[in-house]
Amino acid sequence: MTSPHAHTRPALQASGISAGMGLMLLAMLITPLIDVFSKLATANASPTLITMVRFIVQGLCMLPIVLWTGSWRNFSWELSFYHAIRAAVITLSMICFVATLAVMEVADAVAIFFVEPIILTVMSSIFLKEIIGWRRYTACGVGFLGAMIVIRPSFQEIGYIAVLPVVTAFGVAVFALMTRALAHRENPWSMQFQMSLWGIPISGALLLIGHVSGIEFMAPSIPDLTTTTWMVGVGTVAALSGLLAVYAYRAAPASVIAPLQYFEIVSATLLGWLVFGDFPGPVKWLGISIIIGSGLYIIWRERRAASLKPVTNSEHTVVSP
Repeated sequence: MTSPHAHTRPALQASGISAGMGLMLLAMLITPLIDVFSKLATANASPTLITMVRFIVQGLCMLPIVLWTGSWRNFSWELSFYHAIRAAVITLSMICFVATLAVMEVADAVAIFFVEPIILTVMSSIFLKEIIGWRRYTACGVGFLGAMIVIRPSFQEIGYIAVLPVVTAFGVAVFALMTRALAHRENPWSMQFQMSLWGIPISGALLLIGHVSGIEFMAPSIPDLTTTTWMVGVGTVAALSGLLAVYAYRAAPASVIAPLQYFEIVSATLLGWLVFGDFPGPVKWLGISIIIGSGLYIIWRERRAASLKPVTNSEHTVVSP
């Protein structure tokens, strides 16, 4: 006899996958607003100040979730040193990216940053001893070639600062490795919240150094109302997009959700054109296409490799630069 629920389970599963895809697409649609607001704020605020305000707003937005879910009970204070290192890495990465946005087109910076999955693949092979075949290594090399194609005209225009998105990508990859190492011991909400808690004093210390030394990109200032609005917008959108991405990964398999992250390049290009009138030229589109193609191929190969292993549940921590 057929169970009355036999036909509802696939429907429910399909519904969950559709919901997860919808949440991720929405997250990627709004995520470039972080970069747009950051770029607007750089007119009157340093990248370090923008980053600090982002952490403050993100922390305030996440506080109700941490209290409601009881995630604060899962804080592992004995791991505080590692959380501090994670926060320092992501803080410096964000500062580098915001400094880039001050002089580079949003779409270019975002596209170059998307070598991060490629860097993470290589680092996972080195430090986590994950088995990476020659196909994925080749895709990584091709992806870096695509990044160089995008960087070259930008390098001619703005100099070495065009390389900073790669520095950001490297930092986020290190952050992701540390997150993987800690994920089995901590709740993802508590990890996200502690990142903000540590990020505030770290960026505050950098502002103090900037004040004493006169280093411009770390200098503190008293922003006007408009600049404050942009900075609050950065933190609010970062919290919202992170929330949407986490729930997207909970609703659908990572193998389905991960490729949708590249939609961020499309929305970043659209917003960059609408707000700043910037649009990538043919050469940059070639590089962007190579980066996207390489990243999608790596995801596809990882999906095939994962299908040969026992299925496990995993939590995902999503951070945008």
